[in-house]
Amino acid sequence: MNTNSSSETILQFGAGRFLRAFADLFIHQANEAGQNIGRIVVVQSTGDERAAALNRQKGCYHVAVRGYADGGVVDRIEISASISRALVAAVQWDEVRAVARSPQLRIILSNTTESGYNLDPTDKPADAPPRSFPAKLLAVLRERFEAGGSGLTVVPCELREHNADTLRRLLLQLARAWGLADAFVEWLEQGCTWLNTLVDRIVVDPPSDHPLRPEDALLAVCEPYALWAIENKTSPFLRHAAVVWTPDVQPYFLRKVRILNGAHTALLIQAWPRGFRTVRDAVDDAELGAWLERLLFEEIVPVLEGRVEGPAEFARQVLERFRNPFFDHPLASIAAHHQAKVQVRLLPTFDEFKAKFGRTPPLLQEVLNMPQPAVQT
Repeated sequence: MNTNSSSETILQFGAGRFLRAFADLFIHQANEAGQNIGRIVVVQSTGDERAAALNRQKGCYHVAVRGYADGGVVDRIEISASISRALVAAVQWDEVRAVARSPQLRIILSNTTESGYNLDPTDKPADAPPRSFPAKLLAVLRERFEAGGSGLTVVPCELREHNADTLRRLLLQLARAWGLADAFVEWLEQGCTWLNTLVDRIVVDPPSDHPLRPEDALLAVCEPYALWAIENKTSPFLRHAAVVWTPDVQPYFLRKVRILNGAHTALLIQAWPRGFRTVRDAVDDAELGAWLERLLFEEIVPVLEGRVEGPAEFARQVLERFRNPFFDHPLASIAAHHQAKVQVRLLPTFDEFKAKFGRTPPLLQEVLNMPQPAVQT
């Protein structure tokens, strides 16, 4: 690790494998390339197992990058060491507050659960810590403001449309509900920088027989493909091959959610009742694979033509990613919050197809009329 990159400049909410094989890995690689971004303090809000493992391994872990890329098979191991330490919110909140006050802190990253933006009506300004993620973030930013610190750059990595705008609105709502000072509310809204993002990389648990698993409790497995689209409201804090700085994240969000996530959800609906349990097995089935290709290229891609960059090429990439020979990606992992996902991933494409072409898309109509898969998640 470049010794000039030892400052703790990033506070990260979430210790899961996605960020470890995505943003945290990219930051490590940028540090190694001399960008001197700094190191990450991770806050774990649920349990303490990952935080304990991160501290035990001194923030160092392996990422197995496996899959297809550029017409060949990729199977390599990368090391990440961008995390300096991990804190457990429930018992180390004073240490989290100390990081918030640090003059070296510049960035906040997050990747919470599907319900991570939900407010908890029992949260109070004096809670240490509050229960919900928005209230925790508000408490951290309030701590910094009251210490006279400069505004921070907030970079949420949740797969939500306009994620930073949504998060800022929630915090402003909560700050006003708590009766916090007008000067702080103004600083929150105008003194901090809120960057909408789109994240795209499939990350899975390592197989039980992976040779590194016994020695690395934090081993993550991911595909070669990665895209991190970040709104360029500020000077880029990171230069990396996977990072795109853009004035508008929305086309990247639209392409990914409608094509990749839409294909995942539609495939689950069709494949689960037929006994398939992994994405690859379902796509490799002659009948289902052909059905999914028709859905993508006859109904989803035509709706996106002219609105996003290269939707057909992206769809072909998605099919290749789904056939990753190293991944046993469980269909069950796609089933959580199924109805909400249908509303975001499939229904808008159905409505827009009808509006654009004046007829009903038969394959989308088929999946939308099928019963919800009876998946235990």
